[in-house]
Amino acid sequence: MSDVFSSRAIRPVGCYDTDLDLFESQYAVPEGISYNSYVILDEKVAVLDTIDPRKREQWLANLEETLAGRAPDYLVIHHMEPDHAGSVAQLAERYPDMTLVGNAKTFAMLGQFTGSCYEGRTLAVKEGDTLELGAHTLTFFMAPMVHWPEVMVSYESSEKVLFSADGFGRFGDPDPARPWDDEARRYYVNIVGKYGPQVQALLKKAAGLDIQAVCPLHGPILTGARIARAVELYDLWSRYEPEERGVLVAYASIHGHTAQAALELTDLLTRAGVKAEAFDLTRRDWAEGVAQAFRYSGLMLAASSYDAGVFTPMAQFLYRLKIKNLKGRTVGLVENGSWGPTALKTMQAALAELKDMTVVEPAVTIRSALNDDSRAQLEQLARAMAAAV
Repeated sequence: MSDVFSSRAIRPVGCYDTDLDLFESQYAVPEGISYNSYVILDEKVAVLDTIDPRKREQWLANLEETLAGRAPDYLVIHHMEPDHAGSVAQLAERYPDMTLVGNAKTFAMLGQFTGSCYEGRTLAVKEGDTLELGAHTLTFFMAPMVHWPEVMVSYESSEKVLFSADGFGRFGDPDPARPWDDEARRYYVNIVGKYGPQVQALLKKAAGLDIQAVCPLHGPILTGARIARAVELYDLWSRYEPEERGVLVAYASIHGHTAQAALELTDLLTRAGVKAEAFDLTRRDWAEGVAQAFRYSGLMLAASSYDAGVFTPMAQFLYRLKIKNLKGRTVGLVENGSWGPTALKTMQAALAELKDMTVVEPAVTIRSALNDDSRAQLEQLARAMAAAV
């Protein structure tokens, strides 16, 4: 099958936003993000999701060109988050005879966002319900908490297309020729990562479908071998299993001494035959750090003591790992403190709130700068980690 999706009836009409700096006001998107929307042209016409108001006018122009004078019979709302449903009210006003399709939770949220219940204009669907458009039929599957409670997906049976809402989405360029894994990982872990069991439930539903294309609300349409790869990764991520043997050496250093220790640890692990990646939490994108923690089987945490606790970037990183439910990793710990080291105790307390984390010994304490004794401890820690991951 071609790696490029092509259909005479199913048409993408979304927009690519390269002006946005922070998605959801927190995730850096240096390559921007796409807001995907689709139209099915059949005896009946269905629009599948709207887009963020930031690109509404461009989207409406795309939509009108694709409709070519026809009026949509249905608007299917898979997800109520404003980057996808932020233009529902405007579309409903433009096409007053259009029926809005969603589930009971969709319409409760729609009233909250728009102030209107659209009485007489809604069609509430449940698990397994269908919408006949002519030669095309949509079957609906509920996907609560992937990643809001009202989320649903739909499957078009004639062309074997899954409209997956936020599932299988990706930050950045929607060009299907671009690499998928890295920005898809960063997207999944930070947007959906907390809800692994719910993702597993959706994967079980999808396993019973013959899927030839996946149309997400962000990123490229997936076809061919990329579908199998995406399902493989979603299965690993949602079970909190690592993708590969390796160690993320995440460090938060104030004056550079802790950074030096982290870099030496990275080198020691590499020389021991373990893939290791040093990650500066003070300067690099924290969301990427969380994604890489999901990727690897091991995690080294090196941080300076600060305000009777741990240096703020490390504290924030540990908090993010907790709320995204990271578990089942092998961890090594390094602290630095000139007069009263407190980072180790603080990191240990944070790790105690994560499930199934194995901490290897020794924990290393550096007093200001590395010396022969602390370097020997780093070597011992590296050997222990290499044997454990």
